[in-house]
Amino acid sequence: MDARLPAHLEVSGLLRAVEMEGGFGAVLSKGERDAGTIMLVLIENGGNPRLYERMPQLDGTRAWTCTKSQDSSGDPEERLAFSEYLERRGRQDPDLWIVELDVAKPERFIGLG
Repeated sequence: MDARLPAHLEVSGLLRAVEMEGGFGAVLSKGERDAGTIMLVLIENGGNPRLYERMPQLDGTRAWTCTKSQDSSGDPEERLAFSEYLERRGRQDPDLWIVELDVAKPERFIGLG
């Protein structure tokens, strides 16, 4: 039996938790309702975005892992590369949810901080 929480419920819970802490959350791309994978764009005060995805671990579990980050310097080429990466991942996986969370210390919402 799969004990995984349906994607739409996990996304909804993350959005509510962030909003309760005074942050902002938005679904940038809606994936498959129950079995879709989730990619998080974590931001603090509108800057320094980081992408987190669950990656398979050697023990068979899946842990949140930072797969891409953008320097807060605001380099236009780096911002473009970050945005293009999001678009490419969305095209590669139509079941993918892309969710942005803008709140202080956002990693704490996925158990990393």
